[in-house]
Amino acid sequence: MKSREFPQLGREVSEIGFGAWAIGGTWGEVSEEDARAALHTALDEGVTFIDTADVYGDGRSEKIIGSVLKERSETPVVATKLGRRLDPHVPEGFTPENMEGFVDRSLSNLGVETLDLVQLHCPPTEVYYMPEVFGTMDDLVSKGKLRHYGVSVEKVEEGLKAIEYPNVASVQIIYNMFRQRPADLFLPRAREKGVAVIVRVPLASGLLTGKMTRETTFAEDDHRTFNREGAAFDKGETFAGVPFETALEAVEDLKAVLPGDLPMAQAALKWILMNDAVTVAIPGAKSPDQARSNAGASEAADLPGDVMAAVREIYDTKIAPHVHQRW
Repeated sequence: MKSREFPQLGREVSEIGFGAWAIGGTWGEVSEEDARAALHTALDEGVTFIDTADVYGDGRSEKIIGSVLKERSETPVVATKLGRRLDPHVPEGFTPENMEGFVDRSLSNLGVETLDLVQLHCPPTEVYYMPEVFGTMDDLVSKGKLRHYGVSVEKVEEGLKAIEYPNVASVQIIYNMFRQRPADLFLPRAREKGVAVIVRVPLASGLLTGKMTRETTFAEDDHRTFNREGAAFDKGETFAGVPFETALEAVEDLKAVLPGDLPMAQAALKWILMNDAVTVAIPGAKSPDQARSNAGASEAADLPGDVMAAVREIYDTKIAPHVHQRW
């Protein structure tokens, strides 16, 4: 497993991390046994960055992570998030009292005295224009409840605004073969400022594994069933915001240009890692096999220039009209 610098943390992390949304909920049924096994396997494979949130399974994801890490000698970076527990989820809810309450709950769930990294969890855009919210995060650092903080954003605009705040250590953003806009401006700007980039939805909710068909179905409690049009949260989180049928057609085009000796999921992850502004990609895993496959992308050969160009052409012609200006 290769590592990359996470500048403000003062350490390196594995370039493939573990996204712990799926072991929390809204990805269909995942038993605690399978969730624990997937996380153990990821750690065995050299993963040193875990991403979770307080709302993943209403704390289930954080609790599983805390339990597993008590059985291990490693000390990976564990990043969690706050803010989505607000109901309504509005800027006025980001008060010092609410934010500290969320942090205290995550401290309890994870069973630690200090959180490594806490991210604002896709807050309303207005929050990025509220310095007092970032001041509250500074205060929580001063209190010793967290070491660093960052943001998880929906839009490039939000990421560009967030990195104007000097103590924002990281920005989590969707970036994959179906969501290429961050590479145009945001990723170079983040690199210039020494801000880590955490890439979520790297496989477009499983589309970029190449294993889905028009007949593929999902459980009722899987967001790939109920959030395709953004009924529960931003539709960009589900299939990267690309209409399912359109995405399936593009996947077939991608299969024709990607290296035939590399599983498509690994090729999709490698495509992300080809950009050196990326710090860590965080694919999810619901089983040891998935965790092992994800980790294997780190050692895969770089994608040739003609392949990268072909992927961009497919994006420009089939995908960009649906997503490029929206996020």
